[in-house]
Amino acid sequence: MQRQPATTVGDRQYAAPFLKWAGGKAQLLSELDRHVPEFTRYFEPFLGGGAFFFHLASGHHSFKAFLSDANAELVNAYRVVKQDVEQLITSLDRHWEGYRRNPVGYYYSLRNSIPVGRVEQAARVVALNKTCYNGLYRVNSKGVFNVPIGRYKNPLISDRDQLKNASAALHYANAEIRRCDYRQRLKDAQRGDFVYLDPPFFPTSATAKFVDYTQDGFTEQDHVELAATFRELEVKKCKVLLSNSNTDLTRRLYDGFRKSTVQVTRAISCKATARSGYTELLVRNYEL
Repeated sequence: MQRQPATTVGDRQYAAPFLKWAGGKAQLLSELDRHVPEFTRYFEPFLGGGAFFFHLASGHHSFKAFLSDANAELVNAYRVVKQDVEQLITSLDRHWEGYRRNPVGYYYSLRNSIPVGRVEQAARVVALNKTCYNGLYRVNSKGVFNVPIGRYKNPLISDRDQLKNASAALHYANAEIRRCDYRQRLKDAQRGDFVYLDPPFFPTSATAKFVDYTQDGFTEQDHVELAATFRELEVKKCKVLLSNSNTDLTRRLYDGFRKSTVQVTRAISCKATARSGYTELLVRNYEL
């Protein structure tokens, strides 16, 4: 059933994630659209930049969302966007003033800071995301954010309309936002639910490994266990769509399920030649 817009402020503008680190998923949205089944409950347990959720919320889907991620700072940021967006905007305005006076000094001071309070913690994550290299979120083995400053002339740290629209989308979908392991979140998935799995990608080569955005990482064994969870959701009659790198391992792990590929540009590479021709694998267990 076609729904009415969730907000009158920039209707449908929240199709883009309020965080930049969507891993190139914006390029996939038209292809993912072709794989969307009928559903009323939506699970996304690797939330990341949230590009697909906001895309669905901006379309003609009326649904209840169950969103989660293992990254505590990310989950807090989403909760603050949903519940305290005006306070967040005020804090981001202050960060913008400090950044424009001394970009390099302010960035590294903010990166090394430990803010008090959930709103200030969320503002730090958003401000760093808007000003760091390639919008990348990466932590070291101690869980410390360590991405260098990006090369931006005038980054939009406090995007008021986008943040308000993101908040409206989260309210409209009555989103439950949790920090937890994907397996814990998916215990609540039921027959007919739509589950989108977008895990940290399996590396396509020995030198292509991305340093993970949680300190625990996501190993080859984790990918094997995720494939087992995919099959458990199949038994429960959930509608499951997964995206991952197109490798021998990932194709083998999802043997027997429907597969397709799509060419995308990976914005995470510093080399222009590495930003094209990347093949992403889509796997689903349902007919369209």
